[in-house]
Amino acid sequence: MTSIKANNLTIFYPIFDSSSRSLKKAVVRAATGGKIANDAHGISVCAIDNISFSFGEGERIGLVGHNGAGKSTLLRAIAGVYAPTSGSMAVKGSIVSLLDLSLGMDNEFTGYENIFMRCVLMGIGKSEVKKHVDDIIEFSELGEYIRMPMRTYSTGMSLRLAFSICTTFPSDIVLMDEWLSVGDADFSKKAEKRLLEFIKKSSILVLASHDAEQIKKICTRVLTMDHGHVKEDKFN
Repeated sequence: MTSIKANNLTIFYPIFDSSSRSLKKAVVRAATGGKIANDAHGISVCAIDNISFSFGEGERIGLVGHNGAGKSTLLRAIAGVYAPTSGSMAVKGSIVSLLDLSLGMDNEFTGYENIFMRCVLMGIGKSEVKKHVDDIIEFSELGEYIRMPMRTYSTGMSLRLAFSICTTFPSDIVLMDEWLSVGDADFSKKAEKRLLEFIKKSSILVLASHDAEQIKKICTRVLTMDHGHVKEDKFN
C-alpha cells in the first residue's frame, strides 16, 4: 500500500564553516525566523522542525506557506534527496519527482539520447523506454530536432522534451513544486490535460504551491507550513 510517513522529522542545513560571520548570521536569522543553530562545524539552519504526518492512498496533498517555510525541503526529503537529521521519513511506493524536469539531461547530447539518460535516473529500464520513445517524441513536437544536440534547443523546446519524458511513466507518488506550465498556449493546453491524466493514475500527489486557487482545485488536504513547522493540517 502506497504511503508517506514522517515521524518527528527534523532537517538541518549546514550553511558555512565559520561561525564568526555576524552579518551572514543576521541575514540567515531574519530569513528563517531565528531557526539557526551553532555546532562544531559552524552554522546550520533548521529547515524542517520536528514534524509528523501520514499520507495515504488517494490523497492529494497541498503544501502552502511563505518562501522559506520548508515546502521544497519537505518535497526533497520525500524524494530521498535530503536525509533526516533526526526522526524518520518512510516512503512506500514508486516516486516521480517533477521538481527538476531537466535533471540529468546534457546539452551536448541529442534529444533522443537524453530521453534514455533521463529515464535511467528515473529508474526505468532501456527496454521499457524503447516501448514509449515514439510517444515521447511525438508529444514533444520536436520533429527532426530530436536528433540534434540539446544546445540547439530553445528553453521551451528543452522543457517540452523533459515534460514529455517525465509524464510518460506512471508512478505511485507524484511530487511537484508549483503547478507545471510548459510551452506556448497550444502546447500548454495539451500538457495540462496530460498532466491531469498522469496525476489521476498516481496514488498520492504532493504539490507545493503559492497558488491558492490551484490548491483548492486539485488538493484534498492542505498542510500550511511556517518556519519548518506544520502550522495547520486540514482537509480541503
